[in-house]
Amino acid sequence: MEAENKFKLFLPALEAESNNNITLISADIRREYTQFALFVTKNRKIIPKIESTYSTTDFPSFSEMVKQFIEDNSLTNIAKLAIGVPGPVISGRSEPQRLPWKLDANEIRRETQIDKVYMINDLEATAYALENFDDNTVLTLHESDDFSPGNVAVLAPGAGLGEAGLFWDGICLRPFATEGGHCEFSPRTADEVEFYHFLQKIYGIVSWESVLSNEGLFNIYRFLRDVKHQRQPEWLTQEIEAGNFSKAIINGALEGKDRICTMVIDTFMIFLAREANSLVLKMKATGGLVITGDLPIMLQKFLNKEKFYKNFIISDKMEAVLKDIPIYLVKDTNTIIKGAAVFAAFSEE
Repeated sequence: MEAENKFKLFLPALEAESNNNITLISADIRREYTQFALFVTKNRKIIPKIESTYSTTDFPSFSEMVKQFIEDNSLTNIAKLAIGVPGPVISGRSEPQRLPWKLDANEIRRETQIDKVYMINDLEATAYALENFDDNTVLTLHESDDFSPGNVAVLAPGAGLGEAGLFWDGICLRPFATEGGHCEFSPRTADEVEFYHFLQKIYGIVSWESVLSNEGLFNIYRFLRDVKHQRQPEWLTQEIEAGNFSKAIINGALEGKDRICTMVIDTFMIFLAREANSLVLKMKATGGLVITGDLPIMLQKFLNKEKFYKNFIISDKMEAVLKDIPIYLVKDTNTIIKGAAVFAAFSEE
């Protein structure tokens, strides 16, 4: 028996016969690499057929990378192209700070000769990926005792801090993008004020992305090392030099390898719970909190601990609301490319 999907999305062309048995390309663009996948639609689902990864900086434009993927796989009859972008998409255009070039859907359409090009924020794409997820992909971290359907919040720390939402219209959920990760970080305790001043000297404006991301994880670490004078072990020095910091610090905490590893992860989880709290309250997300991204997947053991939940429900007046919010972890690392494909495949005929 097929597992039940917890999320019913608004996809107006899901049933359209014109969207059945079509071939589309989906792309997840990142600073260092871009992932491509070829999908075929069948029975209101997207079926992956081919996957390839390219170095983003090896190409003078995104269109050239698309054409390379098509040539490498001898593809024909591509009906649609879906693009997950790490930044805001406005009127079919985007200028992501992490990418070496600007993106314009109309230019990409002309240069690739693909009639329908869909450009979507990467976290909005992640929200659309919930359409194809079930209990095999989504881990329930906290079940609500008094569930009330409503908006859903999506929080995804990784290379940056992605945030999105799904608006509950009374029948379905409608994904939308935000740039909430760039809102300013607010300290609560004396130590956090000290941490804020440490980051302010580096960034000027301190956003939540400077705290909840791979870079943020390292910021917490170097604050504890340089300001709080925690010892940096030799094995971790080697991992940092090799560019393996995030994985090494998380594994160090999981194994209880060194005090500073545990301190970094404990601090990160407190901040993650707090920003999750803020996002849920701002969206009145009674339908749930979805946590995903490379870091949370690696931090699953810590998310399962009661300490995360206790920090999540801390509030001046809203604890009664927060305690009934279901919390989910999406364990799939390919949400962007799948969600962009879902959006392109079924948002219109």
